[in-house]
Amino acid sequence: MQVGNARYLKPGDLPDTIAVFPLTGALLLPAGQLPLNIFEPRYLAMLDTALAGNRLIGMVQPALGEHEDKGGEPSLATVGCLGRITSFAETGDGRYIVSLTGVCRFRLLEEKATSDPFRTFRIAPFIADLSAANEEEAVDRTALLTAFKAYLDANKLEADWESVERASNLTLVNSLAMMSPFGPAEKQALLEAPDLKTRAETLIAITEIVLARVFGDSDTVLQ
Repeated sequence: MQVGNARYLKPGDLPDTIAVFPLTGALLLPAGQLPLNIFEPRYLAMLDTALAGNRLIGMVQPALGEHEDKGGEPSLATVGCLGRITSFAETGDGRYIVSLTGVCRFRLLEEKATSDPFRTFRIAPFIADLSAANEEEAVDRTALLTAFKAYLDANKLEADWESVERASNLTLVNSLAMMSPFGPAEKQALLEAPDLKTRAETLIAITEIVLARVFGDSDTVLQ
């Protein structure tokens, strides 16, 4: 996995602890691009620390149901995604505009006690994500594009089909999953899909459910 100027090929290339940025509805996947507008002081401090170090932060959603842990902080989903800061700009009014590129998913283990204003966790990275390109042939690209086109048509939207056709299955699946307008639970399901094939199938299934709910019979819409 090449991300910006860094290569992540083996477990030793990844940290075992990471600062996390909890954000409801945000989905970052390996090789995906996620823009962020950072303005809260503790997350500005998190970015400063990351930029001075390995440029990695962990994107994770708050746990569904907004429970609090024993420290009074929101409980977090157990699976998130490591992102490398590949673009950074100061706005002049105290904000940072950054772009994260996904490296690999991780599982949260235990929270580390630090003096930092942001939260840091020990993590277990999903090492298989570093070679996810090997899973591309298992994706049913035709079914995925059929569902995508049906969603666009139902919502009277357009797409750059030339770019879509050029995209690899890895880029296509993860980009469509990240751009999808689904809720936090659906986003988490897409994140936690065990492999690229399952993520594509999950994306198709969610799209069919949404089309059926809003427009009636999804089989008709997908024809």
